Amino acid sequence: MISDEGSSSKLRGRLAPSPTGAQHLGNARTFLIAWLHVRCQAGELVLRIEDLDTPRTKAWANEQAIDDLRWLGIDWDTTAALQSSRTDFYLDVLDELKRKHLVYPCTCSRTQIEACWSAPHESFLDGVVYSGHCASRSVEDSKELDAKGERYAWRFRFGEGTIQWMDDYLGSQRLDAKRFLGDFVVARNYGPPAYQLAVTVDDHFQKITHVVRGDDLVYSTYRQLAIYGALGWEAPHWLHVPLVVGPDGKRLAKRHGDTRLSQWRQRGIGPERIVGWIANSLGLTQTDAPISASDLLAVAIGLKDWWHRIPKEPWVLDVERAGKPT
Repeated sequence: MISDEGSSSKLRGRLAPSPTGAQHLGNARTFLIAWLHVRCQAGELVLRIEDLDTPRTKAWANEQAIDDLRWLGIDWDTTAALQSSRTDFYLDVLDELKRKHLVYPCTCSRTQIEACWSAPHESFLDGVVYSGHCASRSVEDSKELDAKGERYAWRFRFGEGTIQWMDDYLGSQRLDAKRFLGDFVVARNYGPPAYQLAVTVDDHFQKITHVVRGDDLVYSTYRQLAIYGALGWEAPHWLHVPLVVGPDGKRLAKRHGDTRLSQWRQRGIGPERIVGWIANSLGLTQTDAPISASDLLAVAIGLKDWWHRIPKEPWVLDVERAGKPT
């Protein structure tokens, strides 16, 4: 049985870079918001490298992410163990979900799942909705699959009805998650636990009280809330902020130019230039003049609930300017 370590009375946030590549301007903006949110309220900050996406993880990206954060002037109080070193712990929690019969083995491939929705479907909010093809299976059915040598993932079974929660930035949120998102994977068919399970377990046992992240993860919150509820854990507060996008309205990618923090560091561009640019995009300064992270923190402390000043729309990146910050 997994024990509940309780919750901290002090606000506690986290920085959670994923080492699947270089950190870019969009990552920097979200990290800066998360850092300001905690530091303005005299809270604690945990650095957690989320390296479970093993096929895409880059060996060099861990240290580079840390170097980028330090270069920006972002600090933290505690460094958590790498997620890849905590696999056995996540599997213990998965066993708890099995004992509660809240998961089931799924043999469907991605191709098979997508084939079920060959026609346009109204519920594609966050990827293809799982059809429920394997939902009639029980935990015990995994023994037969093991005996046959079949590979399978473990899916969490959403309950019926609407899930409601309050985002500290976006406001009230609600969705029939089973209908519009579908049952989701908590352990992949090649072994490692999936993101939804690992991040929920880490946030709980690291006593994270407030999570600041991009609004592309809003739908993940419904999945994580389902896990919290299933295990009887108290969920954190969430604050989902708009992403940085290119002129085409899509999230930053190579096609939008080189916005890696590492390349600006290598070119001798000061972090104050980047922080100043981000600060202005957040509505915290009237111009994008250079400013250090520590000076921006002083500005934010003087503004009550400063995060409500952040524009609701994504920040559209000026590609030319991104290539040549001055």
